[in-house]
Amino acid sequence: MNNTNNSSATTPSSTALTADKVLARQDRIPVWTLPRWYLVVIGVGYFFTFFDIADIGYTMPAIAEQFKLSGSEALFVALALGLIGYVIGSIVIGAISDRVGRYRTLIVTLTITAIGSFLDATATGIVTLSVWRFVTGIGVGADLNLVSTYIGELAPAGKRGRISNLTFLVGILGQALTPFIALALVPNFSFGWRLMFVIGGLIASIGVIARFQLPESPRWLALHGRVAEADAIVRRMEAGAAARGIALPEPRHTAVSAEHHAFPFRALFAKPYGKRLALLAAMWFFWYIGNYGFLGDAATLIAEHGFAVGSSILFLGVGAIGYPVGALVMSLIADRIERRLLIFGSTVIWLIGMLLVGAKTNEAVLMVGSFVASLALGLYLQVAYTYTAELFPTRARSSGFSLSDGIGHCGGAVGALLLPSVVGATSFFVGFLGIGVTGLIAGLIALIGPRTSGRRLEEVSR
Repeated sequence: MNNTNNSSATTPSSTALTADKVLARQDRIPVWTLPRWYLVVIGVGYFFTFFDIADIGYTMPAIAEQFKLSGSEALFVALALGLIGYVIGSIVIGAISDRVGRYRTLIVTLTITAIGSFLDATATGIVTLSVWRFVTGIGVGADLNLVSTYIGELAPAGKRGRISNLTFLVGILGQALTPFIALALVPNFSFGWRLMFVIGGLIASIGVIARFQLPESPRWLALHGRVAEADAIVRRMEAGAAARGIALPEPRHTAVSAEHHAFPFRALFAKPYGKRLALLAAMWFFWYIGNYGFLGDAATLIAEHGFAVGSSILFLGVGAIGYPVGALVMSLIADRIERRLLIFGSTVIWLIGMLLVGAKTNEAVLMVGSFVASLALGLYLQVAYTYTAELFPTRARSSGFSLSDGIGHCGGAVGALLLPSVVGATSFFVGFLGIGVTGLIAGLIALIGPRTSGRRLEEVSR
């Protein structure tokens, strides 16, 4: 084992433990040295998140028929209340995470999502469905926030984008597989949509059990006065590097401030975070208009414009292969190109996908358009999640992510309601062109933000 120049000069035996020294030791580790299956465990939570985001769109045509729902208002209630729960869960539980830690809240959030999904399957009408979707949304919103925050705080600076996207790749398979599961169940069984929610609950339950093996974020521990616990995890990471023959350089200390008694949201309105919060909230708002319009309404709108429910799901299902393809491509380039540019490029591809779907020339064009749109989603989402978490300090990282993403999700509610109305008032093409343009606006907004790729979190958050 080659560990000369390793932690021997900076271990607790020779130097008093302080937060900045522990974090400097963590940040000099160039690769992921914790067990790789930790990433799969986190990915299972992501899998449920994207399975749940997609399944309501694929099951909604059957639910609407069974519950005798009509009009965009009824669909809006079923879809948007889940989004409202998402926003509330993300903001409230995100703030709690900044106070009590990432590990415990990661267990809580996935437990809520499992319970919510099982309850979704018992819905007897629009009221109960909306209530249970609200509960599920609370867990989904908070979990998505915490996963990006947690992975970002554990991953090395030079590999943060790649590792986040590899974890995301496991999760995005949920969005790729959902239409095929829906295709097998929804058109063929009157209770098929209920089975979709039961499957989601089972996946989330598996994720809850697996998460008990995860460590707390050493970055959060160090900045909340629990330096010895952070040191133990960092020593484990250093030992993993030594076992792989990696010689670690001397740590580069950067002064950090604990401030663990500060109210997390207060930090977000000080310079430079207030401007970053506004920028990210706007970016996510415009992105989610199209994201949720497409995921929530496309299957129903395609079915209403001349195709059977099963066929509309099949078109989107074949296209959904683009999700993991996009995530895989992004995992290869996430740390090689500045993240702002990657976000913008993804939105250009999204616009192309929406133009193809909107053209609705024939079945082949619909499938290609769905693939391109899904590819753009796979490219955009995790790099944008990673970028969002990077722009806030550790003491308020989860709160900053949750506020910007939560406010942004109001755009999702707008998109879920607006797209069917625009299509009805104008045309199928105009509706999908509109949500393509809103996505491109999100990419243009991202270009204004600061540089983050390859930089330590403490450097970015100064």
